[in-house]
Order: sequence, then C-alpha cells, then structure tokens
Amino acid sequence: MSADGVGISASNGPRAPRLPRLLVLTDRSQCAGPLVEVVAAAVRGGARAVVLREKDLPDAERDHLAGQLRALLDPVGGLLIRAGAAGSEGCDAVHLAAADPFPAARPALVGRSCHSRQELLQARTEGCDYAMISPVFPTPSKPGYGPALGPAGLAALVTARPPAYALGGVRPADVPGCLAAGARGVAVMGPIMRDPGLVPAYLGALEEAAA
Repeated sequence: MSADGVGISASNGPRAPRLPRLLVLTDRSQCAGPLVEVVAAAVRGGARAVVLREKDLPDAERDHLAGQLRALLDPVGGLLIRAGAAGSEGCDAVHLAAADPFPAARPALVGRSCHSRQELLQARTEGCDYAMISPVFPTPSKPGYGPALGPAGLAALVTARPPAYALGGVRPADVPGCLAAGARGVAVMGPIMRDPGLVPAYLGALEEAAA
C-alpha cells in the first residue's frame, strides 16, 4: 500500500508494482530549486511515484539522475517511472508518449499519455497499466493538444481499463471533480515542481475524495 493509503495494483505486467493515486512528473525547467532537492521534498511530503521526464538530457546524465531519484524513493518503497521509449530498455516502469512504440520486452509497468478516445483504446489494446489523460485544465505545459477537457470532457473519455490519471493544470481543489469524473488519480507536474510543499494537500484531497 502506498503512503497515501489508496494504492491501486497494476495487473498486466510481471511483478507489477502498486501505483498510488498521485503521480509526480519532473520538469527541471519549472523547479523551485535543483530537481533532486525538489523531488526529495515531494517524497518527504508523501509522494511515492515519480515520472522522470527530462528527455532532452543525454542518456548518461539521465541515467545518473534516475539513480539519484531511486535513492530517494527506494527507502520509502516508492516507484520511479522512466518517460519515453528511448532509453527505457531494462527499466521496470515506463511511461510512453501517445506516439511512442510499445516496448518489445514488456516492462513490469507501462503507462501511456492519451488525448483522445482512439489513443485510450490503443492503450487498452496494448494492455497498458494506466493512462494519463490531458489536458484536463488549462496549462502552458500542454500546448498543441486542443482545448482543456474539463471534468465533463474527462468523464467522456475515461474507461474502466486502463485506469486513468487526470493531467494538466490539476490543483488540489480540482481533485474531487477529477475522481468524480472517473479518474483513479491525478498526475501533477508544474505545481509540485514549483512548490513541492503542495504534496500533502494533493494527498489529503485524494484520500477525502476517494473515501
């Protein structure tokens, strides 16, 4: 069980780890300080799953960063997910962009970003363990993906499988509406990168909305 008390089990892959309802995505360009320090603060606040993006970094630098983040997550039973098909060989948990090819050797956990019903159906056919649906609310981090879905648009896309995470401009106050729309959790990047002290507010909102 994750630290937020609402872990869900990803069931399609071998040795599939448990996913908490809060996924934290990295973006060092938005960080309030060094990325590792920001993630450390988020973990101290209760975050137990981090999606390492930073796909512009050379593989060696990204591997080193992954090792630093694992050192933060492993002692608390947390999970590091590598974003992108490139450089994911041998990783236990991978998050794919909508256009990324599915790994030939299936990791224990695979998620995919989705912006339409067609992409969600693809993720389901592939047996993805979860999907991130975006953008739910207006955010500068998701240009080019059309207008924000809002809770109603999110509800129109959510299907039973794979479990959906709402992404894009989600604030703690938005959590009840996202879960009411059918999302199993929320994925947050900018707000937590800028202020990792928000993690307890997200976890509290998730626990209350899921109760």
